[in-house]
Amino acid sequence: MSVSAEWIAVDWGTTHCRAWAMSGDGRVLDQAKSAQGMGALTRDGYEPALLAMIGPWITNRTGENPIEVICCGMVGARQGWAEAAYTAVPCAPLSGNLTRVKTQDPRLSVAIIPGLKQNKPADVMRGEETQVAGFIALNPKFDGVLCQPGTHTKWVHISAGEVVSFQTAMTGDMFAALSNHSVLRHSVGDGWDDAAFDAALSDTLSRPETLAARLFNIRAEGLLHGLPNAAARARLSGLLIGAELAATRPYWLGQQVALIGANTLCTHYATALAAQGITAQRTDGDALTQAGLTAAHALLQETTP
Repeated sequence: MSVSAEWIAVDWGTTHCRAWAMSGDGRVLDQAKSAQGMGALTRDGYEPALLAMIGPWITNRTGENPIEVICCGMVGARQGWAEAAYTAVPCAPLSGNLTRVKTQDPRLSVAIIPGLKQNKPADVMRGEETQVAGFIALNPKFDGVLCQPGTHTKWVHISAGEVVSFQTAMTGDMFAALSNHSVLRHSVGDGWDDAAFDAALSDTLSRPETLAARLFNIRAEGLLHGLPNAAARARLSGLLIGAELAATRPYWLGQQVALIGANTLCTHYATALAAQGITAQRTDGDALTQAGLTAAHALLQETTP
């Protein structure tokens, strides 16, 4: 079945890229994926990679009627297709001007959503702001905190439709580094142990200063007492998330919290927050990304002469 997109939404990350053929009213007509993320491309490789994904959707386009392509994510990083300068908080997540990209193919009109920056304490986000914008578009009265678990977990304070402040925790990065490139690689395996996760979570949430010592305990428990690989994996996750929750307590304590991210990881965060009396709202990350890109497209239509 051939698809004639009215505009195209693109989420371009470090390792992968996703594109959606969109209707004028924000419906997804078709989708495409690519393993050509920012990390695999030079600056002159973005346009060919984009055309390889969306070519079938623009066969009827001409240079006189180019298709609008709205991109978010690492495509706007300094190493991306074109750098989209950060917008300083507090601000609406889509308050900055989109960055236009000069293309070789006249059928394309490409714009990139800028990321957000916080000057003190210094912090940045790129890509997550689009999910935040999508969440606000679907929940305009929300006042609370969005938690976006991942490689670099974001805690985002939202009020009156604006990002007030945010904080990043490198928990996912630390988990990957420790489980793959430290002595813990000999202990951490597949599987999961809920009890081990809960105990470790409680340990570092109440005493985050013990984190470094508790991490080596995982290896020692395996050598001396046969700690199973699944329990070691859950314990490592619990220790790191517990330390993160201790550091971000001002964000979630007494707040409405919504989780945006991969289902399994969000389940771990929901469990951790529930232990502190916080019932977190669960969301569909892909739907929020699409809603944010749709909001950016609408904003662009309003501001384009």
